[in-house]
Amino acid sequence: MNTFNKNQTWDAIVIGSGIGGLVTATQLAAKKAKVLVLERYTIPGGSGGSFQRKGYTFDVGASMIFGFGQDGYTNLLTRALADVDEYCETIPDPTQLEYHLPNGLHVDVDRNYESFIDKLIYLFPHETKGIKSFYKVCWQVFNCLDSMPLLSIEDPAYLAKVFFKAPLSCLGLARWLPVNVGDVARKYIKDPELLRFIDIECFCWSVMPANKTPMINAGMVFSDRHAGGINYPKGGVGIIAEKLVSGLRKHNGEIRYKARVTKILLEGNKTIGVQLANGEIIKSKYVVSNATRWDTFGGNESKDSLIDKDKTPRSEKNWRKRYTMSPSFLSLHLGINQKVIPQNFHCHHLILNDWNRMEDEQGVAFLSIPTLLDPSLAPEGKHIVHAFTPSSMSEWEGLNTSSYIAKKERDADHLINKLGQIIPDIKNAITHKEIGTPRSHRRFLGRFQGTYGPIPKKRLPGLLTMPFNSTKIKGLFCVGDSCFPGQGLNAVAFSGFACAHRIGAKLNKNSWDLPT
Repeated sequence: MNTFNKNQTWDAIVIGSGIGGLVTATQLAAKKAKVLVLERYTIPGGSGGSFQRKGYTFDVGASMIFGFGQDGYTNLLTRALADVDEYCETIPDPTQLEYHLPNGLHVDVDRNYESFIDKLIYLFPHETKGIKSFYKVCWQVFNCLDSMPLLSIEDPAYLAKVFFKAPLSCLGLARWLPVNVGDVARKYIKDPELLRFIDIECFCWSVMPANKTPMINAGMVFSDRHAGGINYPKGGVGIIAEKLVSGLRKHNGEIRYKARVTKILLEGNKTIGVQLANGEIIKSKYVVSNATRWDTFGGNESKDSLIDKDKTPRSEKNWRKRYTMSPSFLSLHLGINQKVIPQNFHCHHLILNDWNRMEDEQGVAFLSIPTLLDPSLAPEGKHIVHAFTPSSMSEWEGLNTSSYIAKKERDADHLINKLGQIIPDIKNAITHKEIGTPRSHRRFLGRFQGTYGPIPKKRLPGLLTMPFNSTKIKGLFCVGDSCFPGQGLNAVAFSGFACAHRIGAKLNKNSWDLPT
């Protein structure tokens, strides 16, 4: 392990070891930059981490993982690990998700594209042409993304090289940047229930309906699940972060745990380093914040922020006028008896009982059982159930200890009853239970109000309004789900690649050649 030198000036300090921060750090380390990651908690990964309890290995966040395929340019987790000589063994999931929807609508999204389309056509035969046309557009977007090594959209010289390599793909991608999914879906599809299905298809990963979800993101998700597929990392999602940390250290980078950054230090309008909660000052040429933008720049929403309120750029204030926080989650980590799970049960499920409640507090329930893919995550004869439902911090504030505990149990019971719709005997099969709330996400993940990223306050033109990695403060960059292209492990990995490319250019450490 590297010996930490308190007097060293680093090329870059990365605040937070979420996947976006770790990809930034490892990419810079692979370019031979001197990189330090500062993590407030005791394990890496943030919401992409794992934790152990009584023989169970639980994923902190979702276990539906994109980015682990082998071909093309969109498999960013595979590429990020390979760049620091690491590899994750993965287990292919034959089904992305099984939907349990109002009016008896039941759809499972098969890894095989033709099988999925055939199922939709069977359910909506009068929309055969519209279904094929809509998902064909998704493939067009995906093929543009997958045919070129797109890194930082902020680097004109790099974009010129990419355009020379794949001009048609660049033009095709530019066409879809200002477009939302709802615009495309309504062009081809008229059936209201099928349009609602596309809403929930978007909501399951963006926490937004189709009219607020960028077409670029949907094209990626709706196609990659059939191309690279959903692949679960053997040993749990936290293995990804652990492997990235290992790769960081192999390339002479460093990570410190229990190192909570309280302030980004400035001289004028330029970063010079950070200050920790214990008062320690660490100097660097560049600083990367993997915290949310609310935690980074604060403003009226946050009393504590890494940048003083009077130093917050106007661009960040304008951004907050367009975006708000997505809800956090009420989450359950359960150990259950294996026998209550039916034969041929899928790993991932979504339950919605009322279309009108899709965006409401605890309106949608998500369920994953990763031990169906990797039995080693639980003791013999047991399964893991990870269930979660959107919940806002406003529902949990102002409660005293007894009221908070009572609400946790009451809401957890309600969620368990909802899971009983598809696993009838689950309530009596629970052998281990942990309940997380937005307050838990705020405490352990250091995310403002427990949020999982920004969502538009109103309908916006696709991805054009999403901020990139650079900020108006010299030397300060942001990475993660508050940056282009948004939420999801593969998306934050993209932001990590892009951020490292921008800093690499400033350090004169980027290769001239495009990635292969």
